[in-house]
Amino acid sequence: MKRIDGRKPDQLRAVTVKPNFTKHAHGSCLICFGETQVICTAMAEEGVPSFLKGKGSGWVTAEYGMLPGSCPSRVRRDASSGRAQEIQRLIGRSLRSVVDLSALGEQTVKVDCDVIQADGGTRTASITGGFIALALAFKRLRKEKRLAQLPLLDHVAAISVGIHEGVAVLDLNYQEDSSAEVDMNVVMTAKGGLVEVQATAERKPFSKPQMEKMVALAQNGIRELISLQKKYIKGI
Repeated sequence: MKRIDGRKPDQLRAVTVKPNFTKHAHGSCLICFGETQVICTAMAEEGVPSFLKGKGSGWVTAEYGMLPGSCPSRVRRDASSGRAQEIQRLIGRSLRSVVDLSALGEQTVKVDCDVIQADGGTRTASITGGFIALALAFKRLRKEKRLAQLPLLDHVAAISVGIHEGVAVLDLNYQEDSSAEVDMNVVMTAKGGLVEVQATAERKPFSKPQMEKMVALAQNGIRELISLQKKYIKGI
């Protein structure tokens, strides 16, 4: 199968990371999945949500948004949109799955993912880059003695897979995603644990063997992404 951009079915787009992309955040990076570009920042503040007060536990949460010029048509600034809410909750769940919240004390770390250019896979790039920003923030907080230990339990990353023109493909760009028969997002840890699988048949139902093939394809892609993460967060 010849893909739109010439990649093989099991090939990621070019992935690049610029760590410490912003000056003031405790941890940050610019992550690019092909033409998709997301700025991820992580900042810690004292205090936790009311349901955690007095329990000695910290919290990790996320916010997600697309900047107005990130798409061919101007995107309206609306953090309360259903899509933004769904994605930022996914990012938060994914990051918390690999954090020992009790080791944070009563601190909240907020991870902001701002899409500056979109070409498919913005949520998966946000999770993968959000983890890098979070890990870099934890390293800085430990250096500043705001953490006694690094509270990370594992690495986590995410990638899209799908069925396009009858073939299982990895890391769909927008053109592929918009015409795919099946669209799936997979979040997975370095140890192989599944955090979340979001799959939708756009035209007709897909089979269990097709789903298993897509998950296996995603696992291979996530292994590549986690290897890349480790280059930028050495010592974790």
